Amino acid sequence: MSFEPRGDQAAQGGHDGGFVRARGRRPVTDYGSTLAHWMRNREPRFKGGFKGEAERPSASYIVDMLPPLARVTNPADSVPTKHLHSSLNKIKHPVNVVRWTPEGRRLLTASSSGEFTLWNGTGFNFETIMQAHDVAIRALAYSHSDDWLISADHDGIIKYWQPNFNNLQVIQGHTDPIRDLAFSPNDSKFVTASDDSTLKIFDFSGGVSESTLQGHGWDAKSCDWHPTKGLIVSGSKDHLVKLWDPRTQRCLTTLHGHKNTITKTLFERVMGHCLATSARDQTARIFDIRMMRDICLLRGHEKDISTIAWHPIHPNLLSTGGSEGSLFHYLLDEPNTPAGQAISTAVYESPDPLTAPAQSIYPTHKIPFAHDFAIWSLDWHPLGHILASGSNDRITRFWSRGRPGETDIFQDRYHIGEAAAEAQGTWDRRNNRNRRQEEEAQELADEEEGLVDQKMPLKQPISAFPGLPGLSLPINGIPPPPPIPGVSSAPTSVTAPPLPFPIPGAAGAPPLPLPGGLDPTNPADFAKIAELMQKAGLPPPPPPGMLPPGFIPPPNFAAPAGFIPPPPPVFASGGVDMQADGSNNGRRRAPLPSQEESLRMEQKRGNYTRVR
Repeated sequence: MSFEPRGDQAAQGGHDGGFVRARGRRPVTDYGSTLAHWMRNREPRFKGGFKGEAERPSASYIVDMLPPLARVTNPADSVPTKHLHSSLNKIKHPVNVVRWTPEGRRLLTASSSGEFTLWNGTGFNFETIMQAHDVAIRALAYSHSDDWLISADHDGIIKYWQPNFNNLQVIQGHTDPIRDLAFSPNDSKFVTASDDSTLKIFDFSGGVSESTLQGHGWDAKSCDWHPTKGLIVSGSKDHLVKLWDPRTQRCLTTLHGHKNTITKTLFERVMGHCLATSARDQTARIFDIRMMRDICLLRGHEKDISTIAWHPIHPNLLSTGGSEGSLFHYLLDEPNTPAGQAISTAVYESPDPLTAPAQSIYPTHKIPFAHDFAIWSLDWHPLGHILASGSNDRITRFWSRGRPGETDIFQDRYHIGEAAAEAQGTWDRRNNRNRRQEEEAQELADEEEGLVDQKMPLKQPISAFPGLPGLSLPINGIPPPPPIPGVSSAPTSVTAPPLPFPIPGAAGAPPLPLPGGLDPTNPADFAKIAELMQKAGLPPPPPPGMLPPGFIPPPNFAAPAGFIPPPPPVFASGGVDMQADGSNNGRRRAPLPSQEESLRMEQKRGNYTRVR
């Protein structure tokens, strides 16, 4: 853990003598030195894998920390127990999906407002935001080649994105919300799961649906494509998990085990032998696709499990997120059976693996108060050292393993709650509130700086035309647009062509006819009009030559001939005009003077000359 300088030169006046706004130092999780340390001292695995200094529980051994790739056989060292940072937008919305970019430098989050937000992968600060969809985004997936990103929303629309977030194609995949999607191993196709109870396989290059997988009796909530095989898994609201052959669109088998809605189905990416499923029955199950049966039953959650995530390096480390905001981590080869309960036998060690019950696995580590509301999405950094979580509490949080010598991380408010942490002195509500306000101010400043750094083109006014008063042509070498027929201007030398039709009342043309056959020489009777309006319940019109009651003429208003001039406004002391009847004792401000004169004077002095 290092620190990024943020305004430390403010006291010295900055690098160039200018003023630099002082800001607190932001903690940065830098994995560069850790990887360099491992690469310098690593050996072949048959020789031990590493010849450097062994890590010990002391702060002086922080420099000897190793990445997960250096300790493939020790998944317990990669369990994320420490809260690193909480990131939130200026305008907060529930975070539906979190995905690390393929190179791991940024985290992409998708919210219920249809926005993409990019967070820095080391400092966790805001980088950029964009409106990607018009409605809530429900699913994201990067291709295996890292060249494409596809997203799906609540209206069933699928969008193709390049890594620089250039939108290339938009297709209507389903008419109902799309809940999940996944790429095929060679990225030529992708599958989607929708609330219309079907799964569709799309050709990626053509953007068309090739086949539809039908068999679920209710909404399809999740789907995944095996990383190396032609095998698709889906989970539905009908409590069933189905495996499909994408070539023949045939359901290979149906896995029964859950007793409520399936929330997530996910193949293990390292070995490819296991399938993890979670449901709203407070359990998750691990299936062995070679045996087509469940081998582990993950217990411990007191509420529904909303999402799961496999570790990218350790095939036996699984993280789950609960609907109440809890975050649990399981090691599949360590049952961690609580005291007083019988230890169950692993399926592989039983005499008859086909009929043996699934082994009960309890969490290796619990973070009961990771979020305030349901965790919708979890995703591991490609290097396996940071876990990102997106929740319905509108916050994106980052988790990692504790540094050597840190023991107080298990007594923070995420492990024991705010009240207990405040009682033990490990969390201060007032200081936390001040710190949160400072972090929100930093995020707001980062967002403003990020939007300025994007150099977005300013909204230009409508292109000027010759002959229209008050609009001038830009002096940038662009040829002027063609003149408007019938409109000419003195400064330009272009002669405007005549109009193809005469203007009524001009140049001897006949005037427009009055509607309803009214005769201009015989005006209407004012008394009859007032009588008709009185019968209809409308206020009578003003007498001829008078303005309507309550009408305030604009400045420099000249009344037509025959009209009685309006009375001058009555101002109270202080230059503020009062209400005429004085019923509500309200005051109305006089119109502000024009600022154009003062702006021109300031520009003559050399101020406000740069265009923002």
